[in-house]
Amino acid sequence: MANPNASAVFLAFIVILIIVIFILLGICWKFLRPDIMRRLMRPKRAPSEVPEYFSGNMSGNLRTITYFDYATLKKATRDFHQKNQLGRGGFGPVYLGKLDDGRKVAVKQLSVGKSGQGESEFFVEVNMITSIQHKNLVRLVGCCSEGQQRLLVYEYMKNKSLDKILFGVDGAPFLNWKTRHQIIIGIARGLQYLHEESNLRIVHRDIKASNILLDDKFQPKISDFGLARFFPEDQTYLSTAFAGTLGYTAPEYAIRGELTVKADTYSFGVLVLEIAWRLYEQSKILELVDAKLQADGFDEKEVMQVCQIALLCVQPFPNLRPAMSEVVLMLTMKTTEQSVIPAPVRPAFLDRKSLKDKNNGGGSDTAAEMRSTAYWLGTPSPMVDRPYDMSCGI
Repeated sequence: MANPNASAVFLAFIVILIIVIFILLGICWKFLRPDIMRRLMRPKRAPSEVPEYFSGNMSGNLRTITYFDYATLKKATRDFHQKNQLGRGGFGPVYLGKLDDGRKVAVKQLSVGKSGQGESEFFVEVNMITSIQHKNLVRLVGCCSEGQQRLLVYEYMKNKSLDKILFGVDGAPFLNWKTRHQIIIGIARGLQYLHEESNLRIVHRDIKASNILLDDKFQPKISDFGLARFFPEDQTYLSTAFAGTLGYTAPEYAIRGELTVKADTYSFGVLVLEIAWRLYEQSKILELVDAKLQADGFDEKEVMQVCQIALLCVQPFPNLRPAMSEVVLMLTMKTTEQSVIPAPVRPAFLDRKSLKDKNNGGGSDTAAEMRSTAYWLGTPSPMVDRPYDMSCGI
């Protein structure tokens, strides 16, 4: 028979131990930050485990990415310090981050406001990028969904975005023609994959210079899939709200809401070539070439070929624009075969000055003008870096 005194001593020991543990937890809670304590006490989730947050209509392979907690990304970006900001998109800023294992990443902090646009972009982007994989598409490393925080973590691209080079940001590297040609072909191949080769046909809807990232070898990667849409084969999607960037978006989509993969083709053409048709008509297209490029040297026939292909991409009607597989074929063919490239018709660019003079003449309804074909086609603006919703009142 067990000794009653021994049992009582053991029970007293257990009670004292429990009391000591609670006292220690109380001290830790007081002197350590509560969020750190909660993180330490939170059950560890297996790296491959998909959070319940993503349950529902998610078609991507969510097990290919890492799920970060907010504190980890806050530390990696030094509390999202202004000095670490790489840029800013329509839904929030992007920061340089350094993880504990030494990896550099780009962290996009989405703005989740009353409109819910940031939340929607978060779902779309995670869904899209985990469904596709190509060397000319940016890779999603992971994401964070904690409380009101929605963050996307991408691979870090050393040479940042194409717009910073094209639009003369201080300290931007010089790109010779060979590198530029490589970038153009890479973007075309990325779009070809989205439109024709991936399991899920995708329209990006926001192809522009700021959404093209460049790695350490200046290989381009298409980024920012927040406005992208899965697209059924051979169908046209009708939208009442315009989503994209003014000046890069095809007229049939901006004006009538008719969306097809050819809208991306148009954006690609604008990205490659923002041109006055007059130069092509007068056979002076080489005047477009940057003076620095002329000093560095370039292949004239190759430049002519790329410009002609770009003009085909910005034809006013979708059926006149080539598929991205045709664009890649034309870009990679020998310049001696240039004669097989069709001649473009006049693109839908109008004279901005005449429109401005008309508006200055008085009696013009500005809102109506901005919704009109003439205004939209007369306002190419590659520096606009936010979605523009034409369904809203102006």
